[in-house]
Amino acid sequence: MRQLEKTPHPLRKPLLIMEFAALAVLLTSMAWFSGRVDDGATLNPAWLLIPALASLAVFCSFIGLMYLRWVAAAQADNKTRHKVVFSLLAITLIGVWLYGIVNTWISLNA
Repeated sequence: MRQLEKTPHPLRKPLLIMEFAALAVLLTSMAWFSGRVDDGATLNPAWLLIPALASLAVFCSFIGLMYLRWVAAAQADNKTRHKVVFSLLAITLIGVWLYGIVNTWISLNA
């Protein structure tokens, strides 16, 4: 028996592009910062907005892709449970990101 081919959700491709572009920006900024620290130059804390925003974009696109896989593809009878579990996981991931950003900012000002 042949399964019906499902077409991917229209937001899947833009979310994947956003995730990998943000990951490239994040890795490039980290490499650039490590090169600047080796030279002994001081780094303005405002430059840390680049990796912070890039990591937020990676998290948000990851969460969006997770939503498409878990909630949008769920059958109607399980959709509420999937939404609750997804919401808890999304809040946890954003909370971990926020905790890391706040601790980084506090360590700069200490």
